[in-house]
Amino acid sequence: MVVQGNFDTYKPMTLGDTPVIEVHLLGSTEKRPGGIGEPGLPGVAPALCNAIYAATGRRIRTLPVG
Repeated sequence: MVVQGNFDTYKPMTLGDTPVIEVHLLGSTEKRPGGIGEPGLPGVAPALCNAIYAATGRRIRTLPVG
């Protein structure tokens, strides 16, 4: 059942309310490190579109870039 009707009635969790968070880093035999942190892919499309605009003055508003 829905408890909150909107975000203005939602009580966010405070630091004191959070459970203990455990982080375990696992070893790997891969040559390149990876898998820790935020993925870099979401920022690629905006960066590419901004670079195209800086070079050409043309705004890209849809993907894929064509």
